[in-house]
Amino acid sequence: MKIGLIGLGKMGLNLALNMKDKNHQVIVYNRSPEKTREAEKRGLEGAYSLQELITKLAPPRVVWLMISAGAAVDEIIASLEPLLDKGDIIIDGGNSNYRDTLRRYGKLKEKGLNFVDIGTSGGIFGARRGACMMVGAEPEIFAVIEPLVSDACVKDGYLHTGEVGSGHFVKMIHNGIEYGMLQAIAEGFEILEKSRFDFDYEKIARLWNNGSVIRGWLMELLERAFAKDAKLDAIKGEIDSSGEGLWTVEEALRLGVPAHIIAGSLFVRYRSKQDDTFSGKVIAALRNEFGGHKVTPKE
Repeated sequence: MKIGLIGLGKMGLNLALNMKDKNHQVIVYNRSPEKTREAEKRGLEGAYSLQELITKLAPPRVVWLMISAGAAVDEIIASLEPLLDKGDIIIDGGNSNYRDTLRRYGKLKEKGLNFVDIGTSGGIFGARRGACMMVGAEPEIFAVIEPLVSDACVKDGYLHTGEVGSGHFVKMIHNGIEYGMLQAIAEGFEILEKSRFDFDYEKIARLWNNGSVIRGWLMELLERAFAKDAKLDAIKGEIDSSGEGLWTVEEALRLGVPAHIIAGSLFVRYRSKQDDTFSGKVIAALRNEFGGHKVTPKE
């Protein structure tokens, strides 16, 4: 399949390379041309304007956005609208709020354009080697893009979750759960750190990842983080928030669902901007390992 991909951040570039490896022809565009030039050095075909990108695609065109949620998505869509023809497909593969997705879908539908939302999980490694995707789309449009989605994901790693908006909704809840899991791991290690014992945290993470009930990828990543910095002394316990934890809590409030763990983990992230804690260091280190999220060096 021939597609256009807009946004060459950590996820976007790796996803484009992943698709290229599966013999899809990917035309890439980024607002900053240096990233497009770098992508061309890695074998991708570049475009240096949206007009050039669209002219290199044949109808029905598929344009995949991998850009930050919010106003930037609306700006790109507004720039694409006059360049596209009826029947073309825009995919939002970022972490947009599902309510924004529903609004964009309605507006584009009136103009004869198709809109798909894909919640993408698996971090930088997943984008490059096989992601997990939650797809909200009309059935006939999903049928068009399914071969591409299947190739970009690990085995059994994608699901047509239903109507447009559902993919971003499921990804929002996924990230809310992620907040809670990270918080539980972090609190456990802080209790270890405050105890009378001189523990080797790397070895404990390795142990727990071999046969224990809490084994998994996060524990594997934490082992890796401790291998780099045994006490996480080099970083501060500041934890950024992408917004999806907040959206999950807001949705829980709307639906009347008690979500103590997710809400509590969200407030810890706000508190992390004020106090430096070992649990904050653990979460910051883990987020850096799986998503390349920035950490704040300790001064």
